[in-house]
Amino acid sequence: MNTKNPEQLGAAIRTRRRQLKVTQKDLAMTCGTGLRFIIDLEKGKPTCQIGKVLQVLQALGLKLQITIPGVDSGQGETP
Repeated sequence: MNTKNPEQLGAAIRTRRRQLKVTQKDLAMTCGTGLRFIIDLEKGKPTCQIGKVLQVLQALGLKLQITIPGVDSGQGETP
């Protein structure tokens, strides 16, 4: 899935959380964040802290991948 803005990322996180049948409160406790952070993240608040976002993604089994346009993503980095 390509996410292009905070709202799309929040929607993907919300969808995954619901698939796992996890409440926002339980996710917040698991990630060591506040409930308000999870609510804001799922709403697409653009100022959410990236470190906490990464914790949430990991807790939900989601992976963040960065790609460079025009570069074959199947290739490894050359040392």
